[in-house]
Amino acid sequence: EYYNYLNEHHSRLPWGFSVGTTTFKFVPQEAPHLPAQMTLTLIKPHKPTPLFGAVFTQNACPGAPIKVGRKRLAEDTLGAIIVNNKISNVCANGGGVSDAQEVCDAVAQHLDLRGSQVLPSSTGVIGWRLPVEPILHALPNLVESLQDTSILPAAAGIMTTGKGSTSLVCSPRPPWIDLYPKIRSVDVCGGRIVGIAKGAGMVEPNMATMLSYILTDLAVPRDLLRRLLADVVDKTYNSMSVDTDESTSDTLAIVSSGEIPFDVEHLDVFRAGLYDVCAGLCEDIVRNGEGAHHVMQVVVKGAMNEVQAKGIGKSIVNSPLLKCAVAGNDPNVGRLVMAVHELHGEANIPLTRGAGELGRQVHGQALQGGERRGKHDDQHGRAAHLRVWRVYAQRVRSAVAARWSVVHRRHGDVCRDVEKELVQHMKRAQLTESTRGGVDHTSRDYPPHDHMVEIEVDVGLGSASAKVLGIDLTHEYVAINADYRS
Repeated sequence: EYYNYLNEHHSRLPWGFSVGTTTFKFVPQEAPHLPAQMTLTLIKPHKPTPLFGAVFTQNACPGAPIKVGRKRLAEDTLGAIIVNNKISNVCANGGGVSDAQEVCDAVAQHLDLRGSQVLPSSTGVIGWRLPVEPILHALPNLVESLQDTSILPAAAGIMTTGKGSTSLVCSPRPPWIDLYPKIRSVDVCGGRIVGIAKGAGMVEPNMATMLSYILTDLAVPRDLLRRLLADVVDKTYNSMSVDTDESTSDTLAIVSSGEIPFDVEHLDVFRAGLYDVCAGLCEDIVRNGEGAHHVMQVVVKGAMNEVQAKGIGKSIVNSPLLKCAVAGNDPNVGRLVMAVHELHGEANIPLTRGAGELGRQVHGQALQGGERRGKHDDQHGRAAHLRVWRVYAQRVRSAVAARWSVVHRRHGDVCRDVEKELVQHMKRAQLTESTRGGVDHTSRDYPPHDHMVEIEVDVGLGSASAKVLGIDLTHEYVAINADYRS
């Protein structure tokens, strides 16, 4: 059903592109007892294009493909993107950049390009060497598979684990890892923007995200394309977190085939379309986070600037205690207060000075005492306090939304009746069904709903705001990452 939905609504490629995939078995030299299967994905404009850009991880230990990719940004044109899963080509025992370059040169030879016109991307195990020879032997099949109809094979090909791909070792794996391909698209300005993404864990972007590729047929000038990408990335990919770990392989590339003329007067329309695609992919990534039972959306208001607002949001979604509370359907206001104050305690910014007792409300109606702000103001003349935590489940595809609000007291207590309602709505927001033996993932091969737990914080310091996405922390996340190689 989900694949049919993607084919009907999102998978059509923009004009001027072809994609292909192929799969092969190999034996990692570091683990000969673990035979594995790798998928190669090729994304190719029909002719080399100067209209491309990319952003990469800011991790201090970038992978070899990142080092090569940064140099590619200085090239006049881009002719292809080659992606492999299973091995990240990071901190490998030998090879590294030379292996990535050898693969690029071989791809270029098959496509009548220069090696410098090929952008490499890798994702998977850190510390293992890229199986160059098996990759080179698979390239003829990869080129043979190129087609210009659907991007769906590429979206499935870049997945590391799950039903749409194969596991690191050739044995059954938990079905909740990277369950489904992620595609978003929009028709805009007479052309099309289509994006795909891979990511389930090690998601704390500070530049781009895991692996993501945006294709368009609109001839947006190169400098504008790169400027727009950086702006949109900061508001989308850099505003989500699964587990606080920033990957060494994060790559987000955008490529235009230039097939359709573009009027720069429509730049804002294109920007909005690009934002919609990227924001949608981010939600897909988080909703399919490793072991995720709930998606959290945190909206921070009243901050002094966007950096502060985003920092507060990240502190909330990255708090292990709060993530565990959400996993247990526990609207624990005290842990929320802790997460907000933790950031500002480190930064020595007074956040709650002068905060008075706050009332509590449901559906906007005060339950007890209303809201009373403190008499003391911060240096900006505004009361600095944590004001509201809203938790609600919303079914996007229906016209009915249930919304619940809780405003906490100084001591973090919550009206018991309201808390019961919140618990029930958090349960309805679960991405999984609880069973006697734990959680049933076996029937979930695509997003079961669009529910999320939403947290809204108003710190009363200014007018800036930010939205951050995250997930809870579950037993499954620990199991996935504890057993990843064993």
